[in-house]
Amino acid sequence: MSDQAVLHVKGRILVGPDEVRDELWVVDGRISYDRPAGARDVRTVDGWVLPGLVDAHCHVGLDRHGAVPEAVAEKQALTDRDAGALLLRDAGSPSDTRWTDDREDLPKIIRAGRHIARTRRYIRDYAWEVEPDDLVAYVAQEARRGDGWVKLVGDWIDRDLGDLSACWPRGAVEAAIAEAHRLGARVTAHCFAEDSLRDLVEAGIDCVEHATGLTDETIPLFAERGVAIVPTLINIATFPALADGGEAKFPLWSAHMRRLHERRYDTVRSAYDAGIPVFVGTDAGGTLPHGLAAEEVAELAEAGLPPVEALAAGTWKARAWLGRPGLEEGAPADLVVYGADPRADLRVLTDPRRVVLNGRVVA
Repeated sequence: MSDQAVLHVKGRILVGPDEVRDELWVVDGRISYDRPAGARDVRTVDGWVLPGLVDAHCHVGLDRHGAVPEAVAEKQALTDRDAGALLLRDAGSPSDTRWTDDREDLPKIIRAGRHIARTRRYIRDYAWEVEPDDLVAYVAQEARRGDGWVKLVGDWIDRDLGDLSACWPRGAVEAAIAEAHRLGARVTAHCFAEDSLRDLVEAGIDCVEHATGLTDETIPLFAERGVAIVPTLINIATFPALADGGEAKFPLWSAHMRRLHERRYDTVRSAYDAGIPVFVGTDAGGTLPHGLAAEEVAELAEAGLPPVEALAAGTWKARAWLGRPGLEEGAPADLVVYGADPRADLRVLTDPRRVVLNGRVVA
């Protein structure tokens, strides 16, 4: 045991939705359920304890205009940390945020490299913009740069059609996903609409972001293949305003966006009922601020997920899906302490009492 102070966490330790312990100890930044011998400098905190929240779709180092300076990226990460989100899956960013890995006071980030989009079919300055013949090469590049994920833009507005449409031919995504898997990376895709989903799932995709275009025909396919979704409902809430802004130029697109928004809760509940894995993600870092993981948990509950399942989608289950530990013996002590039981009232998540990262109280 080092000279670092020992942290004693007492109360109700929510190791899982149904597994509760009375206390844990933090020694050298890691969790122990055995009282350390000879501990003299002990700090005690009390409350209801969860593993750090997960935001499985955000963008550190990105704003509405593209890449941001390191100081802005740092502020984004700190905002997530102070809200209790200690594990972030960065679903595409043009910024190199590897420097954050050396900061023990910043959340842990799982990167998907930079978005890969079809030429002129995404937000300017966000993505690599390529044609289908180059998709495999760029997927391989981002698979090597990322942390086990690659992010495609599966659909976007086609200005000639005036509506959302799929970005990639079936053969291109099949080859690209196969290459990512060969390199040990999973693949996810931005998808708002309906028509890209079957090709992506049958090509072997691992996850779909937003997934507002799920239908009675594609939901069973997702469930059969075990393809996860990250609905980003607090981002989908912006669809009506987007539709209003584009209605004069793209009326078909605007009407489509409104339909997707209107059925968003039914879509998520139907996906959950079918057994599709659902996880918390905010889409922070584009136009939305960071620090909203608790609000997204509440949105999943509003969509009809049982509250404990909505909580699991941003804690225990999300960490397992991303291959990161929770409150297990020997795991890094990344945890949040609350004043009441979040299983009974999800609003508790918006008011963390203490945030512990790598064994240190940081907020």
